[in-house]
Amino acid sequence: MRVQTTTLSNGLIVATETRSHVESVALGLWNNSGSRHEHPDEHGIAHLLEHMAFKGTSRRSAEDIAVEIENVGGEINASTSVETTSFFARVLKEDVGLATDILCDILRDSTFDEDELQREKHVIVQEIGAAMDTPDDIVFDRFAEAAFDGQPVGRSVLGTRETIETFSSDQLRSYLAREYGGDRMIAVAVGAVEHEDFLREIESRLGDLGSHTGDDSLSAAIYTGGDFRETRDLLDAQILIGFEGKAFLARDFYASQLLATVLGGGMSSRLFQEVREKRGLCYSVSAFHWSFSDTGLFGIHAATGEEDIAELVPVLLDEMTNLAGSIRQDEVDRARAQLRASLFMSNESSMSRASQIARQLLIHGRVLPRQEIMDRLGDISVERIRDLAYRTFGGSTPTVAAIGPLNPMLSYNDVHGRLSGPLEMRRVAAS
Repeated sequence: MRVQTTTLSNGLIVATETRSHVESVALGLWNNSGSRHEHPDEHGIAHLLEHMAFKGTSRRSAEDIAVEIENVGGEINASTSVETTSFFARVLKEDVGLATDILCDILRDSTFDEDELQREKHVIVQEIGAAMDTPDDIVFDRFAEAAFDGQPVGRSVLGTRETIETFSSDQLRSYLAREYGGDRMIAVAVGAVEHEDFLREIESRLGDLGSHTGDDSLSAAIYTGGDFRETRDLLDAQILIGFEGKAFLARDFYASQLLATVLGGGMSSRLFQEVREKRGLCYSVSAFHWSFSDTGLFGIHAATGEEDIAELVPVLLDEMTNLAGSIRQDEVDRARAQLRASLFMSNESSMSRASQIARQLLIHGRVLPRQEIMDRLGDISVERIRDLAYRTFGGSTPTVAAIGPLNPMLSYNDVHGRLSGPLEMRRVAAS
């Protein structure tokens, strides 16, 4: 299987990966804009636009869009993230033309009918309310907000009740013209598809799509760290502790992925074994690393009952400080194997592979060969991850976000102090 790419005259990139052994095709359009591109008075408009794209064009009603794709047994959906928005479908190979036509139609000719807009605003307000009632979801939004205080990169993609209610159809049209264009778009198809066939489908519908009219420059993200706590009468507490992470193109991007996996990437990880299995202090614990174009977030998430909070948080902090000086070769090798397997297994899904191709083209300007990724992971030594752990856990102000019965939890200053002092002493001793 080989990825083929063609760049149209308007800058739009068309990419395909042919898989002759399947009968379906995963295809989509990825635009290099998301919630981070919103102006201060537009919080939530990128996500609202994603919803409204399915609410009718001059050729299709909202019902027509759903009926046409499901008449052939297909699926259609969309997603908004901090820096990208995607519209995608999965159909049998003979229906690629139909799916392409629908996806291009909703991007180029959505009517943004006022009645539909009012209904969809109500739906999104309900979605916001549902997120607020789900602590294990909303705590991640509060975590990002605290880490990047007052900045678009840290804001919830959903917006707020207040901002959503203000948007008009004209604002949606203005945002679409400003942020969407052929020069920001990637069209990808993976599965039982030929490159030239998909290229013709896209070129005939989007070959004359103009450039976006907005400013390409984004305000640099500045990691601030911070503390968010919301005491609620719940059976459990959701707790996040984090630090500044690495951008997609940073030297330590892959090392950060390995560090997160060693610390909390599976049942064999340090956190799972020590905190959950040996001590029984929580029912869920993990570590993660999120990347953006110019920054990142490294975090630990744990969920536990009120009676274990007082002991849990110090243990989490101790595991981080201990890890920096005691990472072993076998742990790094196991983390490498986990990431390798995850990459190969996810690529067995045509939709996951299409998303990966689009992301790599948007970030790197090319599709990374799998062996190149494996080589980058293989070049990372234990010493390099140990140094990264010192810099990550002791080199930036921590971010704490927690929701639940929090009275037994350490103060923010205590969290900060338990990290910075021990890590600095261990770093000096190691040197």
